[in-house]
Formats: sequence, C-alpha cells, structure tokens
Amino acid sequence: PEDTVTSSFASFIHAAQPEHLSQTVRQRSKRMILDSIGVGLVGSTTRVFDIALRYCRELYSSVAVSSVYGKPGVKLSPTLAAFTNGVATHSMDFDDTWHPATHPSGAVLPALLAASQMLPSNTKPNGLDFLLAFNVGLEVQGRLMHFSTEAHDIPKRFHPPSVVGTLGSAAATAKLLSLSSAQCCHALGIAASLAGAPMANAATQAKPLHMGNATRLGLEAALLAGRGMEANPLILDDIPGCSGFSAFYSVYQPKPLSAPGEHHEFLLEKQDIAFKRFPAHLGMHWVVDAALSVRNLFINYAGSFSPSLIRTIVLKIPVSKYINRPFPSSEHQARHSFQFNACAALLDGEVGLGSFSESSIHRQELRELLDKVVVEHPEDNVANFDKMYGEVALLLHSGDVLMGKCDTFYGHWRKPLSKESLLKKFRSNASHVLPEEKIEAIITLVDNLENLSDSSQL
Repeated sequence: PEDTVTSSFASFIHAAQPEHLSQTVRQRSKRMILDSIGVGLVGSTTRVFDIALRYCRELYSSVAVSSVYGKPGVKLSPTLAAFTNGVATHSMDFDDTWHPATHPSGAVLPALLAASQMLPSNTKPNGLDFLLAFNVGLEVQGRLMHFSTEAHDIPKRFHPPSVVGTLGSAAATAKLLSLSSAQCCHALGIAASLAGAPMANAATQAKPLHMGNATRLGLEAALLAGRGMEANPLILDDIPGCSGFSAFYSVYQPKPLSAPGEHHEFLLEKQDIAFKRFPAHLGMHWVVDAALSVRNLFINYAGSFSPSLIRTIVLKIPVSKYINRPFPSSEHQARHSFQFNACAALLDGEVGLGSFSESSIHRQELRELLDKVVVEHPEDNVANFDKMYGEVALLLHSGDVLMGKCDTFYGHWRKPLSKESLLKKFRSNASHVLPEEKIEAIITLVDNLENLSDSSQL
C-alpha cells in the first residue's frame, strides 16, 4: 500500500543519502558512537557480559566473523556479536539517553558493527554509509516515540530500547544492507514481532538483555527481510481493531515520515543526547548533582562532612516506582535507586564506577545515611527527563536546613558534555581493556568516520 505511515518510513529508510545529514547531526552522532564504544568496552568487564558471552560461545556454533567488545581474538556470528555487544553497552546503565526516553546508540551500533564485518570484502560499506545507517536507526526510534504522549515520560510498561530500539536496529541494518523499500517495510514488520520487554526487569541482570536483544533481533529482522520474508505492510499504522506497533502504547497517533531532503530535519538536529558521567539510570544524575551541591554547603557550614549532624535527608523526586529503592542490595538495584545515589554522593563527594561495588553498597556508614532518607513527590516534579528536577535537603539536629537543587545536570542535552569531558570519559572506559595506542586510534577513526573507506575497520 502507498501513502501509509509504514510505507513512508520504508521509503525514508531506502531514500536517505549521506548529503541529508547536516554537520550538526554528523558531529552529534559521532560523539554518540565514540561514547557508546567506550561504554561497551568497560561493560565487557561486567559479570552479566561474561554470562552472555559464555552463553553464546557454549550453546551456539556459527560462522564467527564479528568482533566482541573487550575480547581480542574472540569472534561470533554477526547476530550473536550484536547481542553480546548490546549487553555490554547496557550492562552498567552507562549508555546515552534521548528524549522521549530511550537509549538509542546501544540498540543500533552493535548491529552495524557486526553487519559491517559480515559483508563480503568487495561490498564493505564505507564510513559515510555507516554514519548514515546509524542516523537512520536513530531517526526511526525518535519518530516512533513521538507517536505517543506516554513515551515522553519515564516508562512504566515496556523498556523503550526493547521496543523502538529493535525497529531502529532493523532500519539501520536495512539501510546498511541496501535493502529495497519493500524489504525495509518488511524488516520493520518483522522487528515489531520480535520487540518488547517489561519494565519489571529493570534493576536486574536481565535488563541489559533488552539492549542485546534489540540490536540482535533488529539485525535478524533485516537479514530475514533481505532473504524474502514478509510481514504486515501496515505495521506502524493505527488500524482499529488490529494492533500493530500500537500494541506497545496506550496512546498511539502515528504520522507519515517525510522524505529525506531539504524539507526533512533529522530529530538529532533539534534534540541532542544526554551522556552520563557515571554508570546509573539517568534520573540519578539530578539527585547526585543536587547532593553534591548541598554537600558543599554542609562543608562550608560545618568544616567537614559529618553525618552525625544530620537528622533527616529529604529527597524531592518524581514518582517513578522502579527507581525509588530505599535499600538496594545489588549493583543493579543501586544504579536504579534515588536514595543510594544521593547518599553515595553525600558520603564520598562523587559517584563513579567504584560506587556500585559490593563493598561500597554495603558500607555501614552508607546504610546509616539511607536510614535518614525521607522521600517527597512534589506535584511539579514530573517523571519526564525534560522537565524533572532533583532536590536534596539536609535537616540538621541544630534546626538548620541546607538545600541543593538541580534542574539540569552536566551531560544533559541542555547542558552537554564538552569535547574534553566526553574524551575523558571514553579514555577512562576504554582503558579498562585497551592499551593507550588503540584508544587513541579509535578516537581518530571515529573523528574521521566520513573518510573511512571500509567501516569494518571500526
């Protein structure tokens, strides 16, 4: 069918060309690629990554052509490499976040890296082709999220990367594989049947599987479409009485996607990405910056940080059940706990990789601070990454009250990381598994991605 929402998306994927990417979009997406690689590399040091890698190596025999983050010499089949690298990317919840809320890079980049290595040497996409496919995957994710007002808030039902990320991966891979418009349409339809994961698995080791599956299954959807498999050509349209992609949202109002060109502006042009300074749910970054602010006030007040002077710690945060965790008992719960991150910042003056170790989580002094926390939910503090704030108030035994508030943390799209900060994060993450010369080579490669003749080098 022509003139449908689904056909407009398929036509967009097929027709997009490198010249449609503005300089702003190119630069922002290259920052995302570099950050996502770094996050994947440090993520390859985690237990959940080891479980996923061992699963793939032991249970599947395959043509091993695609590389695995942080494991020199280890290769898997393209789909399993995409899965494993997707798990690595989200294993610490350290990956980028967009608005409406999702983690866009981790659902797309591992699929493209794996597919680039899969293709025959005489058909390898160049760096500009790679960059275009990456942005097509981002655009599809962003447009799908804008079809529902529900998607603008912190999710309650489905984990967004498992939904829009799967279709974004399919779109990106379909573009890299140069599928026809009809095949792109079927790739989206197949991906929709492979999408979806519940939010109840947030703060567990299963959550990184959502990202691994999104990037892997999107890649598989494109490969299947390229081999002739068909799906509903109206999958993105709102058909009364027959749910397609609308099954994932209670409110769904799709609109056609305009053709790429002078009248189309990529969403990344208008909406930058949030990069995380420490490995935790994005909401934690507001309360950490608020806690660090009030901690400085406390030190000026008392001369040092003395927990015994504090009677009560009041957190003013949005209502969001899965990140309201008073006493987290694991690293994944701690990454999704307003209370833990606020208290860790107060106690240590920072939050970093080491904050989520077993020894750090179970410290007696940290537990004593957690006992003092009271949570409030002001009506004006909504669960929305574009509107929320974090506030931390210290009620002292003396009767004095000290308060810190954060409306926009450093790294948010309204207050983006500087190039120096982004490079510092990448170098720190990559240094866990790579020597300095390889780290600098990756930085140079991504920075000059448009000029790369063979994207599989990445």
